[in-house]
Amino acid sequence: MKKVAIFVLLFAVAVTGGWWFDVPARLGFAKENRDAVLYGNVDIRQVSLGFRVSGRIADLRVDEGDTVKAGDVIARLDAEPFQQSLDAAEAEAEALRATLAKVKAGARAAEIAQARAVHEERLAELRNSDLAYQRARQLRPNGTISQADLDQASAVRAAAAARATSAREALALLEEGSRVEDVAAAEAQLNAATAKVASARTSLKDTELVAPSAGIILSRVRETGAIISPADTVYVLSLTEPVWVRAYVAEPDLGRIHPGMKVKITSDTAPSRPYEATIGFISPVAEFTPKSVETPELRTDLVYRLRIIVNNPGVDLRQGMPVTVHLPTPEEAT
Repeated sequence: MKKVAIFVLLFAVAVTGGWWFDVPARLGFAKENRDAVLYGNVDIRQVSLGFRVSGRIADLRVDEGDTVKAGDVIARLDAEPFQQSLDAAEAEAEALRATLAKVKAGARAAEIAQARAVHEERLAELRNSDLAYQRARQLRPNGTISQADLDQASAVRAAAAARATSAREALALLEEGSRVEDVAAAEAQLNAATAKVASARTSLKDTELVAPSAGIILSRVRETGAIISPADTVYVLSLTEPVWVRAYVAEPDLGRIHPGMKVKITSDTAPSRPYEATIGFISPVAEFTPKSVETPELRTDLVYRLRIIVNNPGVDLRQGMPVTVHLPTPEEAT
């Protein structure tokens, strides 16, 4: 019985040891290459495209599946209301520009000459009224004129003096030119109008929807004639480049990789045609293996997310495609 018990115990130890050392193989890693292979998925960026202004769609130039280049005009809004707003803003700015020029130029020579003539006329009236007053004052002691006549002559002379002073000040204002404050106010009004013109011109330009990067149209969400706002999506664009691979590396293997490391990517559809790639980002935060990536046993392991940039990906790598990341061997790394 003791021999049987010892045999059973040895058999159990052998089975347990075999299970333990076979864990990497059961989790999808071969013993000889578990440190040289990672698994991930293609992660291509998508962009929701829309207009920055509201309006009615006048033209949609591409459809789902079409390839576009950066800078291609893929849709247009009805531009007439925006053109009218631009015309009105430019007219307002032109009027204020003329006003500023007028303020800076000051009075014309003819206006100054006219004001000077008025001033001379008021001085002549003052001299005549002063002579009349002097005669009245001399005649009053003899009783030739009444006190009321003297007072009237005095009032006429005072009014003439006031008119002469007013004419002199008006002439001085014209000769001095516009005040600094008036020029500054006119310049501020023109600057505001110029900014309004720039805003109207930008809004007119925004009636064209331009592809920001090369890619493929995934969805055409709106149709011609639809009234849209800036929050509405018109197209969904899948960017051709860059193409990233999202992969995960276990903590014990973290020291084997680094940003900038050259790796190779293969897909199930073309395992014999590898893609050159570079590790571009290693997450500084550990996380549990995503459930969509590995087996239930491996989901509890802590891993670090990688972003691997594929060089010259072509059109074969598509969103979500599973790929294999081949790390360089120690000899290749050196």
